[in-house]
Amino acid sequence: MKFQRYINQHTNQITLVTAILIGLGLLGKMINSDMIYTVSFIAASIISAVPIVLRAVSALRFKTISIELLVSIAVIGAFIIGEYNESAIVTFLFLFGTFLEDKTLAKTRHSIKDLTEMAPTTALVIDDDGKTEKTDVDFVDVDDVVLVKAGGQIPVDGEIVDGSGHINEASITGESKLVTKKAGDQVFSGTILDNGTVKVRATKVGDDTTFGKIVELVEDAQDTKSPAEKFIDKFATYYTPAVLIIALIVGLITKDFRLAITVLVLGCPGALVIGAPVSNVAGIGNGAKNGVLIKGGEVMNTFANVDTLVFDKTGTLTEGKTAVTTIKDYSNDQLGLQIAAAVEKQSDHPLAQAVVSFTNAHQIDFDSVKVTDANTVKGRGVKANADTHQVLIGNLRMMNDEQVDLTTIQHRDLENIQNQGSSTVIVAFDGQVQAIFGISDVIRQGVKESLAQLKSLGIKKTVMLTGDNLQTANAVAKQIGIDEVHAELLPEQKVDYVKKYQQEGHKVAFVGDGINDSPSLVTADIGIAMGSGTDVAVETSDVVLMSSGFNELIHAYGLSKKTVMNTKENIIIAIGTVAALLVGLILGFIYMASGMFVHEASILVVIFNAMRLINYRPKMPKLDADQLSVNEYDLSLKQ
Repeated sequence: MKFQRYINQHTNQITLVTAILIGLGLLGKMINSDMIYTVSFIAASIISAVPIVLRAVSALRFKTISIELLVSIAVIGAFIIGEYNESAIVTFLFLFGTFLEDKTLAKTRHSIKDLTEMAPTTALVIDDDGKTEKTDVDFVDVDDVVLVKAGGQIPVDGEIVDGSGHINEASITGESKLVTKKAGDQVFSGTILDNGTVKVRATKVGDDTTFGKIVELVEDAQDTKSPAEKFIDKFATYYTPAVLIIALIVGLITKDFRLAITVLVLGCPGALVIGAPVSNVAGIGNGAKNGVLIKGGEVMNTFANVDTLVFDKTGTLTEGKTAVTTIKDYSNDQLGLQIAAAVEKQSDHPLAQAVVSFTNAHQIDFDSVKVTDANTVKGRGVKANADTHQVLIGNLRMMNDEQVDLTTIQHRDLENIQNQGSSTVIVAFDGQVQAIFGISDVIRQGVKESLAQLKSLGIKKTVMLTGDNLQTANAVAKQIGIDEVHAELLPEQKVDYVKKYQQEGHKVAFVGDGINDSPSLVTADIGIAMGSGTDVAVETSDVVLMSSGFNELIHAYGLSKKTVMNTKENIIIAIGTVAALLVGLILGFIYMASGMFVHEASILVVIFNAMRLINYRPKMPKLDADQLSVNEYDLSLKQ
C-alpha cells in the first residue's frame, strides 16, 4: 500500500522519465544501435507500466474492470510479442494523457476551489472592555461583536452596529459592484469591506452563515449525478468487460494477437466516462461564480427541460415593500406633497412611510412644515393641522365623511390608480384635494424583459399564483406579461395548481421566497428560491438565486440548457471517436500507439469542450428606457 501511494505521488516524474527513455530509444534507432533502442524501450515499458498495473489491481480488489486493466493487458501482450516500442508509447501516452486530464480538470473546478478558499478563517472579536482579540472564526459565537477594517473580510453573518462602508458582495451574489452599508444593515460572511470600518454583531456563524451554506451546497452538488452520468456509469460497468471479451474473441478467431490487444486499446471508454461529469462540474462552478446555486447534475438536467415557470408574487415578482408608484399632484407648488409628508411622518403605517420615503427621494423639503393636533381616524386616515391648513390624508371614505368633493378628473384619476391594483392615499386641505398617491408593492426592475428573454430560451408558459387580491394580481401580470393569474390562494391551493400543470404534461419550475412557498417549491419539478428569502425556502429548493434577481434566473435556465447540450456533445464525441478508431482499424489506418494517441486526444477534447461552460454568460435583456423606477416619477404632472 505504501509502495502504491509512493508511485501515485511520483507519477508525473515517472511520465517524464518514460519520455526521456523513449527519446533515447529513438536516438538509438537513428544511430543504428539496436541495444540502445531495445533497452531504452524495455525500460520505458516497465517503468511506465508500474502505476497503470497498480491502479488496475486496486480496481480489481473492488471487483471493477477498469480502463487501466485494458491498457495493462494490452501492454503486457505487446511486451510478450516483442513490440517494446508499442508498449512504451502506449503507456507513456496513457500517463501523459492522465497528467493533462488532471491539469484541465483542475481548471473546471477552479471556480469551486476559489469559492472554498474564500471562506474567512479569523475574526477580530471585541471583548467587554472594548479590546480586540484575533481568534479562529470557528470560535466566534452568536451575539459576539467583531471588528472589520478596510480591506478585511467579514467573518460572520450579522448586523452592523457601528460604522459604515462599501462592501463587495461578489462571493454571495456574483455581482462585483460595491454596496453601501451602514448601522442596522445586514452583512454576510465572506464579503469584503472595501473601505471604512464597521462593527458587526454576529447572528450566524460557521457553517450556518450564508457563505457556509453556499460552499456546502456547491460541494454536495458536485456529487449529485445527472441522468447521463448515471447511465454512463452503468453502461461502463458492462462495456469495459465486454471490450475484454470482444478482444479475446477477435484473438481466437483471427489468431492475430496484435490485433486483439489493439482492440483493447481502442475500446477504452475514457472520453465517454469523463464527458458527463466534467460538464456537470464546469456548469455548477459557473453558477457558483455568478450567484446561482444549482444543486447537482440531476437538477441541471430537469431544469433544462422546464417549459412552465410558476411565480409567487410578493417578494418574487415584486420587491415585497410598498412604495409610491403613481402620483397625481394638483397643487401648483408641491405644497400638497410637503404637507402630506410632514403629517405622514408622524405615523408608522406602511402607506404613510411610503409617502415619506417618496418625498425624501425627490428632495422635497417638508421639515419646515409645523404639524399639530394629528389624530388617526380608524379605517379612514389622519386629520391634522399643518401651518395654517386643516389637513385630511386618507381614503375616499374619509373624504366623503368630511364632505370633500373630488372633481371629475380627480375621480377618474382615482379610479385609474385603483384599477392598476394600487392602494390610494388622498391628500386634501382647506376642503380641496391637493394630491393622490398610488401605493403598491414595487415590481422588480427588468421583470418584463426577463420574462420575454426566458420565453426566447424555451419557456412556454408563465403563471402567477398569489394570496393577494385578484385586481392587484391582474394589474401586476398585465404590466410584466404573465400569461396566467390565480389569486387569493392559500399555500395548499398553490400546490394544487402546480400538480395540475404537471398532470397536463408540463415540466414545472416554481419560483418563490417565503415559508408559505416551501410546499410548492418541493412539489414542483424544480424549486427556485430567491436568496433573500427564508432559510426554509432556500433549503427546500433545487436552485437558489443569491441576489434574488431575474438576471440570475435567466443565467440559471440558460446555463442548465447549455450544460445538458454540452454533455450530449461530449457523449457524441466519445462514441464517434470509438467508431472512427474501429473503422480505422478495419481499414488498416490505426495501430496500437496511434489508437492510444487518438483515445487520449478525445479525452482532452471533451474536457476542453466542457471548459467552455466556465465562461458562459447568457445575453441579458435590455431594460425598457420608458420603464420608470420608483425614484423617477415625474412630479411636474399637473391637472
